[in-house]
Amino acid sequence: MIYFFDGTKEAFFTAFLAAWGDKDAVLTCGQKQLVLGMKTVFVNADSRAARAEARFETLDKGCLHELDFLLRSGEQNRGQIAFRYFRRIAETGGPVRGRLHEDDVIAAAECVNRVGLEIHRLHGFVRFLACESGALYSPVTPDNDICDLLVPHFRARLEGYPFVIHDIKRKKAAVYDGEHTFLAPLDRADVALSADEIAWQELWKTYYRGVNIPSRERLKQMRGYMPVRYWKHLTELNGTEVSRLQALAAAGGTG
Repeated sequence: MIYFFDGTKEAFFTAFLAAWGDKDAVLTCGQKQLVLGMKTVFVNADSRAARAEARFETLDKGCLHELDFLLRSGEQNRGQIAFRYFRRIAETGGPVRGRLHEDDVIAAAECVNRVGLEIHRLHGFVRFLACESGALYSPVTPDNDICDLLVPHFRARLEGYPFVIHDIKRKKAAVYDGEHTFLAPLDRADVALSADEIAWQELWKTYYRGVNIPSRERLKQMRGYMPVRYWKHLTELNGTEVSRLQALAAAGGTG
């Protein structure tokens, strides 16, 4: 049986309980190619979820934080990874994260680590643009659903400055208005840049053109400093330049 759920923690725990006795159960919160003869059901969250969450918290207090990261993961099979990991916790009656010889634990640990690593990376890779309104705006396309998890870092760094971190891929934004933080759907944003921002961008592009030597681009070094998938939001590179560099990088590029 394939158990579809909406990706929320509450729906996961409800689906977990529904699938517990099914040895062939597959939990998914995304698209799943159906196997001939396999039945499907969509599971909605219900009151059992709170009891299941409370039970897991007594078994392993850290597992709920891991579940949050697992459900935010960009992995297509994140629902199944979470299900198999939490089933091991339930079967063992306690934490299993140290059992790195078990495939289910390894898969969950790697998934959680990838989410944590991307949060760490974007603390340094997010580029804010100054708007006419005085707010700051940053478009991002993370692999994982983490735009709201970036807010505490930038609230501390930009105290009092309102800002928006726009996850273009998921059409949502984490908004800080100077006092409060909230998530909002955002399909697209028409951003009016301040005169200072435009001037600084032109200066930065001029500097980049001045120091960049096309015949000695050192793509391997560039990839080491910043993964290719984040290049599209660099001020100094226009769309054509990004496409060219990405094609070179994919082909092996220059050292």
